[in-house]
Amino acid sequence: MLQGIDAAGKDGVCWHVIRAMNPQGTYVASFKQPTDTEKAHDFLWRVHQRTPALGQVGVFNRSHYEDVLVARVHNLVPEHVWSKRYRQINHFEEFLAENGVSIVKFFLYISKDEQLDRFEKRLEDKERQWKISASDYSERERWDDYIGAYEDMLSKCSTDHAPWYVLPANRKWFRNLAAAEIIHQTLIDMKIETPQPSVDLNEIHRRYHHAVRNGSS
Repeated sequence: MLQGIDAAGKDGVCWHVIRAMNPQGTYVASFKQPTDTEKAHDFLWRVHQRTPALGQVGVFNRSHYEDVLVARVHNLVPEHVWSKRYRQINHFEEFLAENGVSIVKFFLYISKDEQLDRFEKRLEDKERQWKISASDYSERERWDDYIGAYEDMLSKCSTDHAPWYVLPANRKWFRNLAAAEIIHQTLIDMKIETPQPSVDLNEIHRRYHHAVRNGSS
């Protein structure tokens, strides 16, 4: 899971780190403003649908934590609603872990000055101007509110089965290196093994050599 304030580098991690993984078993899911259908269900409904199957890697560009971040900062739901979500999220992630899902969560932190600098660079880059919106600047006015929400997210929802890793992200190269190292170590700790062949290899070799002999005669 990738969380971070605007321009922290969530897309950058997907591009520079995740692209090294096999696309046959890896996908990225982005969680934006909920649709009407998603709003008609509990807040975890849309997230559970995108949980990767066993043997796959799912990358969440934003996640269910938006419901204790944006929902809290913008007062989209009352406090007595969002304040219960920390516990619900912990139970949800514990359920996933107990059913064989390994969870790694990255919070990408950049300074307020660095964010503004990245906004300005996007404005100057014609290939990335599409990533700028008016809300990017209006959300900056809520910086302190977001930082408070992030701090609660980290303190209330970092567990043994689903830890948060805070990555200093002002330097993109360090952000990418740190994310790659943690993902690499996580895969090692999972002790993943190459699947065993489902066919009789000796029989396949016999048929191959027989075909070669017949073909050359």
